Amino acid sequence: MSKKEEFSQETIDYISKLALLELTDAEKKDLSTQLNDIISYFHKLDDLDTSNVPPTRHPLENIKNVYRNDIPTEGLSNEEALQNAPHKKEGFFKAPKILKD
Repeated sequence: MSKKEEFSQETIDYISKLALLELTDAEKKDLSTQLNDIISYFHKLDDLDTSNVPPTRHPLENIKNVYRNDIPTEGLSNEEALQNAPHKKEGFFKAPKILKD
């Protein structure tokens, strides 16, 4: 991809195919324009002089993560897990097929 046109029509076609999205030509054109605008904002960062800016690990100093103890507990039974499921089959959740052949 060139710097001028980061997201071409072919790139949008490829991405939409990978994401299993069926986009109209107008939607593809809009998406290409929007993504190119986003990328152009990132390219503006290339013009900034950051030589005197120290690297930042975290925006807030002295922050400490608090973790709870990992204590194993008894899980739900199969019947309890499925009791509110609208669609079930042979002890499993039943969901619509999402992948194409």
